[in-house]
Amino acid sequence: MSIPTAVLTTLEQQSIELPSWAFGNSGTRFKVFTTPGTPRTIEEKLADAAQVNALTGLAPSVALHIPWDKVDDYAALAKYADGLGVKLGTINSNTFQDDDYKFGSLTHSDPAVRQKAVDHMYECLEIMNMTGSRDLKIWLADGTNYPGQGNMRSRQDWLAESLRKVYDRLGEDQRMVLEYKFFEPAFYHTDVPDWGTSYVHCAALGEKAKVCLDTGHHAPGTNIEFIVAQLLRLGKLGSFDFNSRFYADDDLIVGAADPFQLFRIMTEVVRGGGLEPAAGVAFMLDQCHNIEGKIPGQIRSVLNVQEMTARALLVDTTALDAAQNAGDVLAANAVLMDAFYTDVRPGLAEWRESRGLPADPMAAFAASGYQEHINAERQGGHQAGWGA
Repeated sequence: MSIPTAVLTTLEQQSIELPSWAFGNSGTRFKVFTTPGTPRTIEEKLADAAQVNALTGLAPSVALHIPWDKVDDYAALAKYADGLGVKLGTINSNTFQDDDYKFGSLTHSDPAVRQKAVDHMYECLEIMNMTGSRDLKIWLADGTNYPGQGNMRSRQDWLAESLRKVYDRLGEDQRMVLEYKFFEPAFYHTDVPDWGTSYVHCAALGEKAKVCLDTGHHAPGTNIEFIVAQLLRLGKLGSFDFNSRFYADDDLIVGAADPFQLFRIMTEVVRGGGLEPAAGVAFMLDQCHNIEGKIPGQIRSVLNVQEMTARALLVDTTALDAAQNAGDVLAANAVLMDAFYTDVRPGLAEWRESRGLPADPMAAFAASGYQEHINAERQGGHQAGWGA
């Protein structure tokens, strides 16, 4: 079908941030597989990310993970990224790999450990000052494995105290986004397990604290689109981490497990004004490619988000409102299903070509020879992965 001009105009503004770590080796706690051509440095990660943006026009920024992506000169790194056609984006903190954090970081019972974690956040804020990044993303592995192991109430108090220290250091144009995850690596209780806990802390902190919604961080059957609608309604949805899961959180390609869920999420984003620049919602991938190619995995992912956004924009909101207000259950459902079943791929391919982009970015990458080039070039050294 021909995609309406209004939809294409909105899609023109869409951007999806790529995670630097998606281009490194990653996997499960059982095995991390190495692959040819894997980046060894943050510069090589940026080069791979730039390929995704060049072929899709969808990924103009790259999130960094500290300390995995630490460099001596961030101004030089930003200049290097500019030369590739991308920008440095969100700074992601890491308080889950040091031995000191075995029993928690911002929620640890030892004030010295909590301060160490806070100091790491301060370091991330300094990096943001040098890169011009807006968002500090905080995801915590903090929690307990057994009943009685820790004082859950005290840990919430310590978390609030720690977050306040970080929040008070934010610059005028900087934000804190607090991510949640209902389990893993803690198995009895997690200190930030759900959107409500994240929201409570962010609401107490102030306007510059927002919730980060990772689509893979929910219990099976959770109505994620309801959470999206609620957080947009409250003005507290700061960012998305897009991925998919079947059972536990595996950071699979977004839309792979349930394309209809991704459509429903994007429908609520559209309905709630989340695509408007004033909403300030950052859209980002948070995925790990263990068995599939990393660059094509990221290309496929941003295209999946674009396709479901296009379908969400095709929802006939006038007809939907009328059916909902009339209590016509089947008619209302049919409006959504008509948009979901619309095949927007040919129209998007034609539109991409009109913008000087390949109609089929996946095929274009396969034919480019880039993967073969980096396979041959990136010999020796230490491949990037979890912790590097």
